[in-house]
Amino acid sequence: MQAYHLVKFGKTTTAFELKDFTLPPIKDDEVLVAVEAFGMNFADIMARKGLYDDCPPLPAILGYESVGRIKEKGAAVRNVNVGDRVIAFTRFGSYAQFVITSANGVAKIAEDYPTGKALALATQYCTAYYAACVNTNVMPGDKVLIQAAAGGVGTALTQLCKRVPCTIYGTAGSDEKLDYIRKNGVDHPINYRKDDFAKVIQEPLDVVFDSIGGLTYKKGFKLLRQGGKMVSFGAASQTEASNIFSTLKFAANFGIFSPIQFLQKSQSLIAINMLRIADFRPDLMGHCLTSVVKLAEEGIINPHVGGMYPHTELAAVHEMIENRKTIGKIGVNWS
Repeated sequence: MQAYHLVKFGKTTTAFELKDFTLPPIKDDEVLVAVEAFGMNFADIMARKGLYDDCPPLPAILGYESVGRIKEKGAAVRNVNVGDRVIAFTRFGSYAQFVITSANGVAKIAEDYPTGKALALATQYCTAYYAACVNTNVMPGDKVLIQAAAGGVGTALTQLCKRVPCTIYGTAGSDEKLDYIRKNGVDHPINYRKDDFAKVIQEPLDVVFDSIGGLTYKKGFKLLRQGGKMVSFGAASQTEASNIFSTLKFAANFGIFSPIQFLQKSQSLIAINMLRIADFRPDLMGHCLTSVVKLAEEGIINPHVGGMYPHTELAAVHEMIENRKTIGKIGVNWS
């Protein structure tokens, strides 16, 4: 069996090597999945650039989700059977032809459910579901801001908030993406390359979903009303930091916060790392995964696939995502 290993931080052209590897025997609560395709996330870009603390020591196999078929299951596994087609959330390891993961991180999907849409359900829709339906629980009539609304999590957040329904502000960086997020349900699309969202938005917000960090985070926080919630699940702007000084500036741009200011306005700061949820609350991760699969089966959510690419184009796909040239979910096929 083979997998793409991250062997060197930096450029896409030199970062990865396709090499043979072996997997250990599965544990009683694990499954072995033969991978049909794996998904791409912005965290992969952060890891490749050496900016992601959770990345395993090199050489490492990246990737958080796979679609495939159960080849073997542990003695304690009850939710899936050998032969089932599944979406699998993994703690790294998905850039491989076979992957082992906890049974809590897999859910059966229909044989005819599109691969790309299924890939979106694991990391991106689970993150959005946890952010909007578990940790925050957006309410009817809420006014929310979704940064990077054309991305995978942004797409999912928009659909989940719109079903409540909420009034949604969303940012994106091109006319094509603005048109996309408008069709997906964003009421007020904002081109962040042309306009300052903090000046465009003229009313207080109930929830801000932020995956950018830095100064964007600070501006978003200032838009919150009394009782508002700031939900942070990424720091994409960190990729622009090229040295220690720009990294320190990035950190400083978040601002300095005190519990007192949250208490005075009954505001909340919520930070989300789905790897930690998978590690320490696998039952909750399983709940999120089965919930989004059910919503997808019912047609309540509908992941958008920006493209499925052959594995030989992995480096090019990394570049596209890093340069924000993609919309929705991006996946990589083994065949």
